[in-house]
Amino acid sequence: MSFLWEFMRSPLTVGALAPSGRSLARVVTAPVPSTGDPVVVELGPGTGAFTTTIQRRLAGRGRHVAVELNDRFARQLALTHPGVDVARADARDLVPLLAARGLGGADVVVSGLPWAAFAPRDQRDVLRAVISVLPPHGVFTTFAYVHARWTGPARRLMRSLRSQFDEVVVGRTVWDNVPPALVYHCRRPVRLTEGDMP
Repeated sequence: MSFLWEFMRSPLTVGALAPSGRSLARVVTAPVPSTGDPVVVELGPGTGAFTTTIQRRLAGRGRHVAVELNDRFARQLALTHPGVDVARADARDLVPLLAARGLGGADVVVSGLPWAAFAPRDQRDVLRAVISVLPPHGVFTTFAYVHARWTGPARRLMRSLRSQFDEVVVGRTVWDNVPPALVYHCRRPVRLTEGDMP
């Protein structure tokens, strides 16, 4: 299955011409604990660029739930990563999705979602779902393409992250990714009321 073909079929849900590279995967998945039995949720895994690295870090421990809206990607991911709980679902439904699996939350949420392609309401709804499943010690990581960092949707995402997490660290630029990208590591989620949401 061609990643480019899936992008051409649905550019607003795939959001990239090619899968993320290994270097970006290492940086994005760095918060996944190397000990214990963490619950790791992966949003928008696509063809599994981050999935493979998460599985390597978990080494059979904990739970790994991958939430993918694209049916073809979800089917391929389930075949290539049998140890991953692949859910063909919308990231906005994260709370009931985890509850149905007997999970009250996630220690780490790793996102490969195309934030720049999202409408403001979609960004807000997905971030609200992420915040709802993260405990105080939880970590959320996502990334942005360097060339798009100054666009309206990317700036809106950064404002939202800074308002909903006590700490947002912008990692180094991963230059060997195509296109180059930078990673946001977000810690200590802040519970906001409906009126406070950006």
